[in-house]
Amino acid sequence: MNYIRLINLGAVGVFGMILSVSFCNSFRIRQKRLVIAACMAVILIFQGIIYFWVSPDMIELIYPVITHVPLAVALCVLEKKFLWPMISVLTAYLCCQIRRWLALLIVTIFSGGTVMQNGVELAVTLPLLLLLLRVISPSVRSISRCTIPIQCQFGLVPALYYGFDYLTRIYTDLLQEGVLVAVEFMPFVCSVAYLVFVFHMAEEGRVRGRLEQTQNSLNIQVTQAVREIEALRESWRKTSIYRHDLRHHIQYLSSCIENGLLGQAQAYMKEICAEIDSNHIAVFCENEAANLIFSAFVARAKEYGITMTIRAGLPQKIPVSESDLCVLLSNALENALHACRKQIEKGLSRAIEVYVDRRKERLYLQIKNSCDENVVFENGIPIADSPGHGLGVRSICAIVEKYGGMCNFSVKDSKFILQVLL
Repeated sequence: MNYIRLINLGAVGVFGMILSVSFCNSFRIRQKRLVIAACMAVILIFQGIIYFWVSPDMIELIYPVITHVPLAVALCVLEKKFLWPMISVLTAYLCCQIRRWLALLIVTIFSGGTVMQNGVELAVTLPLLLLLLRVISPSVRSISRCTIPIQCQFGLVPALYYGFDYLTRIYTDLLQEGVLVAVEFMPFVCSVAYLVFVFHMAEEGRVRGRLEQTQNSLNIQVTQAVREIEALRESWRKTSIYRHDLRHHIQYLSSCIENGLLGQAQAYMKEICAEIDSNHIAVFCENEAANLIFSAFVARAKEYGITMTIRAGLPQKIPVSESDLCVLLSNALENALHACRKQIEKGLSRAIEVYVDRRKERLYLQIKNSCDENVVFENGIPIADSPGHGLGVRSICAIVEKYGGMCNFSVKDSKFILQVLL
């Protein structure tokens, strides 16, 4: 019987140690797996030596010292972390209780004893280990990449159970004696953990909903921006055609004048001039997309009576995709126009200054526009003063984050200043 118990102790040790390692990222690196295998062998040999000096009951009492602590220390060294290796060991210990409960269920059904319990635990060890390694370990490992609070929340139940199991079953007989506080403790922990899980999932759902709403709005903006670029590009193409066909227009006008058809010539010139003016695209830089966007917003600013000056030095090839450049410029200029239109309503001066250039392989954008001094900021980001606004700022921040850039919002001398480096 002692031999079966000893083998079972060794099996549960291997079971728990393999699970602990599989919950850490070291499991995926072959060299580290070899080191862990050597550490496990040393721990098992040490357990065997201890067995010849003390009784099996004493081994169970000192098991944390001769197994859990050395394993946790080894994982901390390999992972170069402290918290997650500890959580991995505690979680593996919690998983070890599955095999023990299954064995107790079989013993209860067939009215067996300790020998049957040890035998059943040995029988289910390998299948259960393979199942957990395949199904559970990848999911548990993914939590190691979460924030520290999430890791602590995940490790709370295994830690509480570890302390509860040793205090009420191994070091004392509180659980066996039926002390109500001990008996009801784990149901209490499960209830609290469930409620925290529900709250966390609800909060995560709300955050996901807001992100999806923002993403949908961004997708709509991108689609609209690309559509506008294509429309402006078509206008530019028509203008280029008119310039190319200028010789033919002159020949036609010359023929009309030679034949005394002055009225027809004048009407033709007005028609051609109107079409060219309607498709006029100003050239601010070499980048086609930037020119189209600037031309569109200069025309809109002129309609509102807003002065807009643009200094642009963008080449055709820049480290930002055309759609992202369109979203960035369109949102920034749209916000500037919105602020200036509010200044018009108050009878104040309104102007927009745009400077965009390429600095050491990066895109630099600065936009200054007239605004109120009472702009509210939160964590350096301007807060919208009315519902439905503020999406443009979030779009700009999203693009900056996408390219690992920097952005700064500020107000100085009644001018709102946006600076972006991508």
